[in-house]
Formats: sequence, structure tokens, C-alpha cells
Amino acid sequence: MNMVKWVDYPFSYPQAHAQVWHLYHNHFHPVQGGRVSIALGSHWIKPRHMTGNNIKECQKSLEFVLGWFAKPIFIDGDYPESMKSYLSSVLPEFTEAEKKLIRGTADFFALSFGATLSFHLVDPDMLFQQKESLRLRKLLYWISREYNQPEIFIVENSWFVSGSTKLDDFKYMNYLKDFIMDTLKAIRYDGVNVIGYTVWSLMDGFDWLRGYNIRRGLYYVDFQNPDKKIMLKSSGLFYQKVIADNGFPSKPENQSGEGTFPCDFAWGITENFLQVDTTRPQFLDPTLYLWDVHQTRKVIKIMGAVAPICKPQCVDFAAIRLQISLLKDMRITHFHFSLKWPSVLPLGNETSVNHTRLLYYECFVRELVRVNITPVVALWQPSAENQGLPLSLANHGGWEDQRTVEAFVEYAGLCFKKLGQHIKFWITMNEPNVMNLTYKAAHNLLKAHAKAWHLYDKKFRKTQKGKISIALLANWIEPACPFSKNDDNAAKRVLEFDIGWLAEPIFKSGDYPDAMRQWLQQKSRLGFHGPHLPYFSEEEKHLIHGSYDFLALSHYTTFLVNSERETPKRYDHLLEIEMQVDITWVKSPSRIPVVPWGLRKLLNWVKFKYGDIPIYIIASGIDDGQNVGQDKLRIYYIENYINEALKAYTLDNVNLRGYFVYSFSDRSDSRSYGLYSYLKNQYEAKPSVIHYRQIIDNNTFPGPGTPHRLCPRESILCPECSSLQPRNFFLAFVAFILFVFIATVFLITYYSNSSRKYCPPIAHCPPSTFPGEAWK
Repeated sequence: MNMVKWVDYPFSYPQAHAQVWHLYHNHFHPVQGGRVSIALGSHWIKPRHMTGNNIKECQKSLEFVLGWFAKPIFIDGDYPESMKSYLSSVLPEFTEAEKKLIRGTADFFALSFGATLSFHLVDPDMLFQQKESLRLRKLLYWISREYNQPEIFIVENSWFVSGSTKLDDFKYMNYLKDFIMDTLKAIRYDGVNVIGYTVWSLMDGFDWLRGYNIRRGLYYVDFQNPDKKIMLKSSGLFYQKVIADNGFPSKPENQSGEGTFPCDFAWGITENFLQVDTTRPQFLDPTLYLWDVHQTRKVIKIMGAVAPICKPQCVDFAAIRLQISLLKDMRITHFHFSLKWPSVLPLGNETSVNHTRLLYYECFVRELVRVNITPVVALWQPSAENQGLPLSLANHGGWEDQRTVEAFVEYAGLCFKKLGQHIKFWITMNEPNVMNLTYKAAHNLLKAHAKAWHLYDKKFRKTQKGKISIALLANWIEPACPFSKNDDNAAKRVLEFDIGWLAEPIFKSGDYPDAMRQWLQQKSRLGFHGPHLPYFSEEEKHLIHGSYDFLALSHYTTFLVNSERETPKRYDHLLEIEMQVDITWVKSPSRIPVVPWGLRKLLNWVKFKYGDIPIYIIASGIDDGQNVGQDKLRIYYIENYINEALKAYTLDNVNLRGYFVYSFSDRSDSRSYGLYSYLKNQYEAKPSVIHYRQIIDNNTFPGPGTPHRLCPRESILCPECSSLQPRNFFLAFVAFILFVFIATVFLITYYSNSSRKYCPPIAHCPPSTFPGEAWK
């Protein structure tokens, strides 16, 4: 054979290995041409805290576990200095002859990196109070640098999963993928000379420590079957594919696309809620004051005298100008935000209307229109406080109460009436499926949406010429094991329950998805007493079906679904699934996976399910570090997600009309999703702002062969939208009044001082009615 692996047990000595190596090389190698080494198991360890002492302790741990045999064989024939110093009384010493015998007795570095030998059998004292880690790439790099860049053959590598796991062993496949990916990165990026990789093990078997309670084979063994039936698992199919592809080659569908969107494509920014500041200027104080210029020189309040109060005007809301100027600088075409229902109607109906808040919203959207940005406004969005509902409605059951439906329609009518002149894109409900929505609540929510849509369609659309729809959260769901039919069915089931639940009645049939109702009925027959899915009347189906002008989707990430019950705490008994994440995916600081290709798959699924309807990605974004400079992940996210949207538009003919980045600033989202950081009433642009602006300017990713297209911006006509812009004549008038005021104060002060200077004591001074007379 070309390569022989000699296993050295813990109680063996390096001398025994060295003598066998010399025996083979002196007597057998010239004829057989094979290679001999020793297989060494090792863990990886990282500092508990990034201090110099902790780093030294990590180095010591690796030397005690791996260097014990590796240093004598690969370096100088002697133990590591840390071991000799720490164990001087018990560690034997090599003679010079023994060092010479041992040194260099390996033709390659054979590494075992697995659960039992590398981790569970390691003496806890050898960890030196540091933390173990599964990062194979770092261990490979350390071995390469520590032992003079030897050829490394990974002769054993795997982890383990629960003994109850059967064929769809996603967790095991996930570990395997991570280890192989780490190996590939070590070769490609770190220059480590890895010459081979071996999975442990071929099939399930008896484990030294855990017996039959775990599994780690590529083949499933049914230990309960007298014939011990053997079947290939998903992990085996995965490994078979890796071998065939010799790694993870780039797929054509995942490569960057080139092209442009149409000129009327909507480039937007999303903010959950506006940070409303309705504080009015201090000069609106109605109290009258008198300035005592002769004696106290103080302002004296005149009791009982009150001036008429001016009605609130848009110029009172100075905070609007800064936000509008930042949005304008980004060159976006659309801005999406949600109104706060309780702030507009505190009691839930028109008996109490917050006109100041309505005016603020009106002024904000008028300013957006003035700078050529189209407002996209949601009437309601769930929030932590009372589900985003007025308190009186929340206390009576919220969306489970029919009164909330009627109250929402009344509230929608008020907003259409007061704000609709400036808003051409309405969202009835924004991401209603993010909260713990019951089937009954969703039932009423759909009816409320439909009634609001019909109200706008009948009473306001003709004069306001706007569009209205609903915005749904739509993350993509992918089978955890791509070779598993069970996982494929589970992914389809979750998509129906997550998206189809609210989308199907509006965009397709007027009723809930058949797959959803059939699954719940099947679970009920099997004794699962879950929630009841209500039925719509024929009249309600007719009301709901078709109540849209477009489909708005919020998309952030992709999740995997596994049908196996591998982690009981995470298992969903209703849907019979476990939500998973690929261990190799890039993740944000809050552990949200960045999976650009999921957006394209989602858009194609929506097209397949609901036809060629106009689609807007109304919110899409990721969190990144708090530091303004830590913005690389968001730049990567924006570029790659928009590129997948482009491919869906150009290659798949998806009717995509717009893309909105979430969010505008960190002020309203403490998770650092914002394009602007916010601190002490100041906004600071992150690097992703410039990157997104460049994409907007290019209308996405034009390639060398893409013809240059100039897209002129059409101005939105709005004669009333100059409320915050001071007119020239107004500025001139204010300047004139200010000049007269200053001149008057100066003359009064001057003559007052002159009067006291030239006048005899006040008892002998003749009366004077004008300062000029006293001066004379």
C-alpha cells in the first residue's frame, strides 16, 4: 500500500514509533514506496480573555496535548520546554542518541480531530482554564507554523449527533461541512499544506464513551433490526457530492449578475416609525411681558394679559428639516415608515384626535414630496406596547375582537382624508406576521385590511390616485438536507404557514392555503389539539380576494428546516420541524445569517404561487457593529441582495418594482441596522450610505456591455409643499423687523444713559416725556 497509518496509543513511547519508522524505511520503503507517520489527536483552544497570560496558557495547552509527541518527532527529538518546566520531576529525559533516533521520523503529519480523542478524553487540567473550540482551520495553521509546514493528512475528523437521529442528519452534515470548509480555507488562504481528509466514520457503531446513544456514521445502522439494516444518510450523500466536486465550486446561479433596473424602479429607505418631535418654538408663549429699561432692566410679566396663540404650522417642526435633507442627499426615490395608531387616535376612535401629530405627519410627507421623494406609509405596524394598538382596543382582545376591525377602518378613513393628498403608496398593515398572531386575530386582520382597501378604492382612489396593499414578512425557507424529501416537504409547509397564511386569501383564492388547512386537520385527527383555523363566508372571500395593488415583502434572511427531531427544545410539534442555520454562513453580530441567494428563490416562489404581480421589497437589511467604521458586512449585504434582486428581474422575469434598505438610522433601531448612526441629536453617515447611493446612481450593476442609460428624475407636482421653505419676501420682512428692533433698543439704551449723565439729581430734574428732551 502507498500510505500506512500507524496509530500510537497514549501509553506508547516515541521511541517505539521511531524504531518502527526506521524499520520500514530501511527494509520496506525501497520496495513498497509507502509512507509512515503517527496519528496524533488534538483539540483547539482559545483564550478566555485576550490577555498575554491567557494566550500563553493556550500555547501551553496545545504543547501538552499535541506537542508532547509532535515536537520530538517533527522538531528536535525533545519535549516542549513548557512540559519540561512544568513536569520536571515526572517527565523522563531523552538521551542525545534517543533524540537523534526520534527526530524526523514522520513522512507527513497525521491529525485526528474529533469528539472523543481530541476533546472528551483530554485531561481538564491540560486546558489551563481556557476555552475549547471546534475551529479546525486555526489548528491546521498552528501546526503548519509550529512544525515547519509539514504535509498534513487529516486521518480522522467528525463530530456526533443524537442516537435518535435517523437518515436526515442535518447536524452531522453541518459539522462535516464546517470542518471541510475550514480545511479548504486553510489551504487556500493560509497556505497550509493539507494533502488529504478522512471522515470518521463510515457507519454508526459503538462509541467508547457513550455506547449506542450517539451516531456519527455516514451510513445509518438500525440496531433494533435483527438484520442491522444499513442505509446511506443525507451526510453520506453530501460527502459524496463534495468528493465529486472536489470541494465547493461556485455555482453559476450564485455568480454576480450585470444589468440595470428600469428608470421608474423605486429605490427606497425604510424606518419603522418616525421620531416625532412636536415641541413648538418658545416664542409662541402667549404671555405678555414689559421690559423695564430704567430701573431693574428685567422682563416683567404682565398679569392677566394674554396674546392670541397662533395655530401650529409646519415651520414649528424644525426637526423635520434635518431628516429630509439626509434623505435627499441619498438620492432615494421612496421613503417608507409607519404611522402610530395610538398617537393619532388615543382612544381608538375619532372622539379624540391628536391633530398636532396628524399635522406633523402631513408636514413630513409634504416635505418628502417637495424634494421629490415618494412617501410610502403604513397605517399600522405591530410593536411591543399593546401590539401597536390604542389601549382601549388592546384591553378588549386586540385583533381577536371584531371592534378592532371597525376601528381600524375608521382610523384608515381619517388618514386617507387628512394625508392622502400627498401619499400615493399606502400599506394597510406592515409585517403583521412578525408577532405571535393567533388564527382568530389573523382572520380579523385580513378582513380589516380588505375593508380599508375597498374604502380607499371607492372613496379616495379617484381623486388621490394612489395605490394600497399589505406588507408581509417573507424570509426564505430552504430544506436543511437538500437530498431529503421529508425536509423538502417541511420547507414547503413552513412557507405556506409563514407567508401563504396571509398572502393566499388576498393574492390568490380568498381563502387560506389548502396545504395549511389539510395539515391542521390531519394533526387534529392524530390527537394534536391545536388552534382552530376559522372559515371565511363567501361574502368575506369576495371581500378579501384581490384587495391589493401590489405585493410588498420584507425580506432579511434565510433559514433551514429539518424534519428530524434532533434538539427537543427547538422542535415545533405542530409543524413537525426544527429551524436550523448553516454553520458556514456569514452571520451578523446578532447571529442573523446573510444568505443573498434566498431572496431570488423567494421572488421566484412568489411569482410561481401568485402570478405576475408587482412586487416591492419594502425592507431588507442587516445589523453590523456599533462603530461607524464597522460597516463592511452591511455593504456586502446590500450589494449582494440587490444583485440577487437584479437576477430575479432580468433572468427570471419577476415583476420587481422596487427595493428598500432597512433602516434609515440607529435612532429607532438599537440593533444597529441603520445607514446612519445617531448620537446626541446628530446623525453620522456610515460607509454603506455612499455605497447604496452609488448603486442608485448606476441604477444597479451595469457591466461592460450594458448600454448607458440616463434616467431623468420626474418632479412631483405639489404647490402646497413649500411650507418649510422660507420665501424671499418673508426673509426680507423678518430682517427688516429685526433691524428696527435692534435700532430701537440701541436708541432707548443710549438716551437713557445720556439722561442720567447730564441731569441733576432726580429730585431737581424737570419732568421729561421723551429721552431726547432730557438730552437737550
